[in-house]
Amino acid sequence: MLDEALVAQVLGAAQRGGADFAELFVEDRVNTALRLHQGELRDARDGNLFGAGVRLLYGTQVVYAYTNDVTATGLLELARQVAQARGEAGVTDTGGAGGLDFTRVNVRPMQVAREHPLHAAKARKLALMRRAHAAAAGVGAVRTVDVTYLDMVQRVLIANSEGLWAEDERLSTRIACTAIAQEGTDRATGSSNPGAGRGLEFFEERPPEEIGAEAARIANAMLGAAYAPAGKYPVVIGNAFGGVIFHEACGHILETTAVEKNASVFAGKIGQRIAHDCVTAVDDGTIPGAWGALGVDDEGMVPQRTTLIERGVLKSYMVDRVGHLKTGEARTGSGRRASYRYAPASRMRSTFIDAGDRTPEELIRGVQHGIYARTMGGGSVTPGTGDYNFAVNEAYMIRGGEVAEPLRGAALVGNGAQDLMNIVGVAGDLHLGQGMCGSVSGSLPTDVGQPHILISEITVGGRA
Repeated sequence: MLDEALVAQVLGAAQRGGADFAELFVEDRVNTALRLHQGELRDARDGNLFGAGVRLLYGTQVVYAYTNDVTATGLLELARQVAQARGEAGVTDTGGAGGLDFTRVNVRPMQVAREHPLHAAKARKLALMRRAHAAAAGVGAVRTVDVTYLDMVQRVLIANSEGLWAEDERLSTRIACTAIAQEGTDRATGSSNPGAGRGLEFFEERPPEEIGAEAARIANAMLGAAYAPAGKYPVVIGNAFGGVIFHEACGHILETTAVEKNASVFAGKIGQRIAHDCVTAVDDGTIPGAWGALGVDDEGMVPQRTTLIERGVLKSYMVDRVGHLKTGEARTGSGRRASYRYAPASRMRSTFIDAGDRTPEELIRGVQHGIYARTMGGGSVTPGTGDYNFAVNEAYMIRGGEVAEPLRGAALVGNGAQDLMNIVGVAGDLHLGQGMCGSVSGSLPTDVGQPHILISEITVGGRA
């Protein structure tokens, strides 16, 4: 993307103020967004994000600046400004020549395409969307259908003053379908939005018809449902996007972004039991074609599969470079950023509760009176504590070990750290769901996931 001599010069100029470490991140991103409403194209957008950022470390202190002028003049001016930002004397490279002999990281791309999004015509993408729309429109009581198509191709270069040079291409595709069912004044919504770090061939594995049909199924199932009863119940939570609770309530406080500030209930607990022994949790950047996969992280480190919790015992945090400097924990290839406008931070990739040895049917049969939260929705979490409140998009009563009537308006209210101890059963049907995760370094594509799990008791928000 850039000449090595120029990159070396930029890094050298950036260190003129005495920084211990300098890093250049360059990004070229192209994306497409299309939206169908009731089968008609309502929005079509293409975007291109191109720019660079320079990060300096003085011990554990960070200085970061960015620009969209990626000419030699623009980059050297950025380096000059960031070198002066701390306002201290002390010079390590007065000439700014760098003198670096770069070693290229052997990057194995984790997100590859047989049908590359950049080479596919919009007519091809619209055809996929219309198939999803046709599968949902008019099914049962469905009256309204929205379909969105998204793709992204991001090429990055990371180079630093240690001589590292890494390049990666990340890509993703996604179709999201929302269906609204209505009878009289009663309305219910269903949605399905799978994606992958792959090209349009992903929709051979997950046909648009399945995406549209799933949105319609949920909307029709929830239409006319009774309101969920409030109280404390055993709850079976469904797989795939059910893992959003672990992601939000536990995952963020296992990032060194929180741990290094002592703003996590898990700080200092490596080697201690923090969950029931049926729980193993993983953050993995190495799953080929996954939404959260990376050839290298945004600090140039080859990612790994990181076991966070093993049979209930805390084994690791998710650690970036600054997190390593502040906590002493080994880096895990978890340094990520939404774009060149952000410095990297410790972030999740594909984070999930791993498969257990039960079946979903066994978990449900073990509940005499409880709730089945088949499909989770969004919610909120208190940073640091893990206190959460999440809506359930599709819920059912469990009576006598069997799934009974549908429920609407259910919410799960609890604390991530406490609820880890209350997970008493984990099935083997692990699946991942795709989402966008927001934190200090912006909004990033991440997988959440789990098999079906059984929580012995949790507060269910509903109607008393």
